[in-house]
Amino acid sequence: MKRKMEVSELIFKIISYFLLIVFALMCVYPFIYALSSSFSSKSAVDGGDVILWPVGFQTEAYRYIFTRNAFWISYANTLFLAFIGTIWCLVYTILGAYALSKKRLMGRHAFNFFLVFTMWFSAGIVPQFVNFTKTGDILAAIAGTSYSNIDQKWLIIIAMGMNATNVILLRNAFEGVPSEIEEAARIDGATEMQILTKVYIPMSKATIATVALFFGISRWNGYFWAIKMMPNQSYSWPVQVYIRDFIDKTSGLVEPPKDGSAWADVIPSDFKFETLSAMSVVYAMVICAVIPILVIYPFIQKYFAKGVNMGGVKE
Repeated sequence: MKRKMEVSELIFKIISYFLLIVFALMCVYPFIYALSSSFSSKSAVDGGDVILWPVGFQTEAYRYIFTRNAFWISYANTLFLAFIGTIWCLVYTILGAYALSKKRLMGRHAFNFFLVFTMWFSAGIVPQFVNFTKTGDILAAIAGTSYSNIDQKWLIIIAMGMNATNVILLRNAFEGVPSEIEEAARIDGATEMQILTKVYIPMSKATIATVALFFGISRWNGYFWAIKMMPNQSYSWPVQVYIRDFIDKTSGLVEPPKDGSAWADVIPSDFKFETLSAMSVVYAMVICAVIPILVIYPFIQKYFAKGVNMGGVKE
């Protein structure tokens, strides 16, 4: 027999669903607004007439960015940073988490303490910047060139290869693997690497997928350190830095070159300011930039709750 819902419980559910719907709309609306603005006319975008639907439908913004080689080069840089960076981070995170999950590791408690300590007390931006530049100097010395001549995309990948939170999530997931399975594998003659790849990784797929999602999104959305570490290497910029540069130059936040030359890589001479809004182009770039995340996220989202629960809770 179905239990009759009490008045207080009904009121609680109504308020909860209402707040969830409002929160969902607040999250979705910026994307809808950006999509509508990218298809709206210059007068509608500049005049603030776009609210929900496109006003004065046009596709000039997308025609513009589809013909800009610099945009797609930055897009390829972002794909490179996200893909290679995620793999690099996962390799180091899996190896570190596996080692820290073993009670036989000498100094295990000290290593775990120092790992957590970095989450309590961050060194700050300036020490991180110095650390990254010193890493760049080492890469330049290995390559036999100067810091300014190395491909600084690799510096972003290597210098940002570890995250304490993700290591702890994965360490907890590895600690949840029954020790009897590992013992059985050792009896069968499995090596340490075989135990990791054949036992721990397959049994922690949900947490690994979650950590990969965290790394991938952070690399895809990475802006601050990219602009700080490669301010003069526009050919290595990710798409977020390219969009920011486009906004600065089209909105007048940055003064044009004093020699009168145009910013041909961002604003070509054939840009039609009288018929095409620069913000429409920006919104079109933003829509193109989020498409890969929108495509990939649904396939990984099923692992998200399970992965966080497995790695975030220690029995």
